[in-house]
Amino acid sequence: MKILVAVKRVVDYNVKVRVKADNSGVDLANVKMSMNPFCEIAVEEAVRLKEKGVASEIVVVSIGPTAAQEQLRTALALGADRAVLVESSEELNSLAVAKLLKAVVDKEQPQLVILGKQAIDSDNNQTGQMLGALTGFAQGTFASKVEVSGDKVNVEREIDGGAQTVALNLPAIVTTDLRLNEPRYASLPNIMKAKKKPLEVLMPDALGVTTTSTVKTLKVEAPAARSAGIKVKSVAELVEKLKNEAKVI
Repeated sequence: MKILVAVKRVVDYNVKVRVKADNSGVDLANVKMSMNPFCEIAVEEAVRLKEKGVASEIVVVSIGPTAAQEQLRTALALGADRAVLVESSEELNSLAVAKLLKAVVDKEQPQLVILGKQAIDSDNNQTGQMLGALTGFAQGTFASKVEVSGDKVNVEREIDGGAQTVALNLPAIVTTDLRLNEPRYASLPNIMKAKKKPLEVLMPDALGVTTTSTVKTLKVEAPAARSAGIKVKSVAELVEKLKNEAKVI
């Protein structure tokens, strides 16, 4: 089985995001970038499936600038076999990304595609579902457990009421949730080996995909500053303030 894993380059989750002075977007100058945490979970799951003997090859793909090769090399160090970068300096929306991934799926013909359920920069939670619609593959979103058996994959997915298990016919698409696994750290020997693993660079035009966006960002603003909290001495005082000052009860 070949597994295709999509990864995204985002601002590191430990970094405090700053908005540009003109409110045109997020300031990325001299900011630490990393692999999206949900994508790390997707890579880890693919590596575990390979360690179980379920998968024979793991291909990681990213769509973004040349610098995204750094995140692909990280995925290779974690256990992926080869990487594909669809190079684009444009700010792509979810549909454009899904179309490009569909072209890569057509080229690679994987039996299983694993993505993070969402990226922590845009928080859209759309690409996996759009890719499922474009490919016609069965999909299991918000996965907290994945088991491959023959030509089916059972996905336990998190829903509002608890958990739901769905059986999908391969090929299929799975999007990962936080509780699926805990990603490993790349060892130094594997980081060195990753430098020699193949990394193919493609352009959107070569895949026959137009990435013109139909969505325009008008303004980006930081959240409003919250006022400082206060301490109360008793439950009665808390109730009084909630009733008369906050007016929530």
